[in-house]
Amino acid sequence: MQIDLVDVFGSGPLSGNPLAVVRGAEDLEADAMLKLTRWLGYSETTFILPPTDTAADYRVRIFYPAGELPFAGHPTLGTAHAWLASGGVPKHAGRIMQECGIGLVEVRQDADRLAFRAPDLRRSGPLSQADRAETIRLTGVDEEQVIAAVHADNGPGWKLLHLKSAEQVLAVNPVPRAPMPTDVGLLGAWGAGDEKQFEVRAFFADSTGTIVEDPVTGSLNAAVAQYLFEQGLASGSYLAGQGQRTGADGHVHCWKDADGSIWVAGRVETVAQGASLTF
Repeated sequence: MQIDLVDVFGSGPLSGNPLAVVRGAEDLEADAMLKLTRWLGYSETTFILPPTDTAADYRVRIFYPAGELPFAGHPTLGTAHAWLASGGVPKHAGRIMQECGIGLVEVRQDADRLAFRAPDLRRSGPLSQADRAETIRLTGVDEEQVIAAVHADNGPGWKLLHLKSAEQVLAVNPVPRAPMPTDVGLLGAWGAGDEKQFEVRAFFADSTGTIVEDPVTGSLNAAVAQYLFEQGLASGSYLAGQGQRTGADGHVHCWKDADGSIWVAGRVETVAQGASLTF
């Protein structure tokens, strides 16, 4: 087995979300995958496997410290990058088809970035009053700051609070602990003339119940893009930022195609490649 380290959604060197990608993991059981994920300490670690769907180029299992995910965004782009860098050749030039827990996810090259097609939401619409109140409590925001509170579930079961401004998003200090699963996203708009149009933050509870902030989150940004385009709050394309409070500086490019498909793109850089795993 070999492991690659990549940086996803960065705006410069080491400014995005780190990901470990394990190649040659066919003999690993799920508990060993989870144990390695927890030991590494990244928000996610992925394991590349032979596809079971003939339309796919490869299959990936995605783990975070609390278990396995059916889909996640920065692992999708990071895994595609590592697969290509290790000699992977897609069945269709310029288009990579990834098989994961939710099925097939298309990835394509977009200039110096990689982009994935946002999967359909498994759940959308307003949060119940109880979920809204609990999400507000977890984040500590003022009820008056909340424009909308909605489900944004595309694998991770994100509960999204849309706040009145990006500044309010950056000011949030969540509670230190919460039960699993807790997946909370925040969204707020920057003012006219800013480089970025929106700011996003993401929090989840790890295996110990500690609230962790994810540096840059592709799955949440995909769900946010679907919400923004559906509500008419964005058109064409936009740039979102994420990670400032973690020391990152993530840039997430989102757009809607003429056919209605929504794409999420970012830079992916190799940090280390091909280290041998012996555990």
